[in-house]
Amino acid sequence: MSRTVSAPDIQNEFLVDTHCHLQMEQFNGDLEEVIERARNSGVRSLILIGTDSRDNPEALALAEKKEFIHVAAGIHPHDASSLDDRLLSELRRWLSHPKVVAVGETGLDYHYMHSPREVQRKAFMQHIELAKQMNLPLVVHSREANDETMEILRMQSRDIGPGEKLRGVIHCFSGDRAMAERAVEMGFYISITGPVTYKKSEALRQVVKSIPIENMLLETDAPYLSPVPLRGKRNEPAYMVHTAQKIAELKGLSLNDVARITSLNAHILFGIGEPAEKGRIAYRIRNSLYLNITNRCTSRCSFCAKDTDAFVKGHNLKLKKEPSADEIIQAIGEPENCNEVVFCGYGEPLLRLDTVKYVASWIKSKGLKVRVNTNGHANLIHKKNILSELKGLVDVYSISLNAQNRDIYNRICQPGIDRAWDGTVDFIRKAVQTGGAEVVATVVDMPGVDTKECEKIAYSLGAKFRVRTFNVVG
Repeated sequence: MSRTVSAPDIQNEFLVDTHCHLQMEQFNGDLEEVIERARNSGVRSLILIGTDSRDNPEALALAEKKEFIHVAAGIHPHDASSLDDRLLSELRRWLSHPKVVAVGETGLDYHYMHSPREVQRKAFMQHIELAKQMNLPLVVHSREANDETMEILRMQSRDIGPGEKLRGVIHCFSGDRAMAERAVEMGFYISITGPVTYKKSEALRQVVKSIPIENMLLETDAPYLSPVPLRGKRNEPAYMVHTAQKIAELKGLSLNDVARITSLNAHILFGIGEPAEKGRIAYRIRNSLYLNITNRCTSRCSFCAKDTDAFVKGHNLKLKKEPSADEIIQAIGEPENCNEVVFCGYGEPLLRLDTVKYVASWIKSKGLKVRVNTNGHANLIHKKNILSELKGLVDVYSISLNAQNRDIYNRICQPGIDRAWDGTVDFIRKAVQTGGAEVVATVVDMPGVDTKECEKIAYSLGAKFRVRTFNVVG
């Protein structure tokens, strides 16, 4: 049986289907074609999910034949009654297989009740214990048992030793925002499936909008839950691109962004695939091209992820050395479909004033818009007003005001330069006075920051104002 899949196009990135059941009988007639369609649609890795005594070994046998296929071994809550000592020993053996990357599918399902509640709870905790012992993540199923699922995970997490934690994913997430936030707080991912495209799934779409994409995975749960416009057909990994496209729309990202970020998430949780090892100079998010020209900064902001995470929206931004102006221009190349070029990255770009001027002049010669994201310390750093030097080269300044007064600023931003808040306010004022560029003062909506008062300050200086979401980078 042949099928054509009309789907959005992924360029230079790939997807990971973290939960599918290709070992099931629904794929007996055309499995190789299904796998080929997946690969052709941008899906480069698959995790087959074991659910019972029959399909765990079948999943492993398939994974042994295909380098890009991995397995999560477990006993589904529907079959929890079958998990006796013999099967538990067999499960432990499956979990030791080199292609196994997770424990599960396990959890609680109080909808169908194919196994009694107490039996499901016992099996769930047995899976959790195996995950602890074997240092593997969990693939958690939860249906009409969300509070109890999260409470068991919370209680079991308390027994983990220092520096360790229970980790995993709530698969085919169907809970509310509160549950998603609890899962993220515990270090779990939430996995999004085809129902996010369904007309009646507004609650799930609100969850996707509210939770950082850095905490999300993609899955099909094939052969179930085909996304629109393929709803009603047997699901398969090639169809996951429609789910990814919907998430891109909801998050205001590109399809490439979603593919890159969720694939990195899959690597972090399951250890599959290879993230970028080399720090990026030029990197794209949405339709903007960002320039990462330094990792140095005059602040150590408490909300900055630089010291704990090398990646922003799936891009590695840790530089081994600062690139020259010519290296930056080479990294830019000939950007297509680019709305703007942004000096940003994991440091303060105006520390390298001469480089910014040289590269910005080249960018403007290409007819492109230039934005500079800055902490506003440049005049303090260079001990002069540098804004006149940048006039005509910069179209937008996005300046991090970050607090309504000096004390809160010093606590949040921990500047390494004297009178930093006053200098930032003065930089905003002078940027407006210099003219020739749009000036936007920004703040992060974290505890202690009075965004209304910050807005008044920005407007009093003649600047526009924008609030950035705490814990959302990029």
